[in-house]
Amino acid sequence: MEPIDHEAEYGEILTCIREHGGKMDYKELNDILSNKFEGVRLRLKTMKDKGLVDFEGIVPGFSALITLGENVPRE
Repeated sequence: MEPIDHEAEYGEILTCIREHGGKMDYKELNDILSNKFEGVRLRLKTMKDKGLVDFEGIVPGFSALITLGENVPRE
């Protein structure tokens, strides 16, 4: 079994959010990425801890607005 490349998944999430103007709702993000990998919600929780994304609460709710965090390198 291959190890999961979490950094690559973080990159896909950040790219998707950037493509949507730096913010998008969790449902849309999950719909787009759920066919690429599982655990979008858990990745977002970890990314929030790292300052890569921001949203209300500890884990994003289904209607949460996900925004780029303060530690995201700007392109």
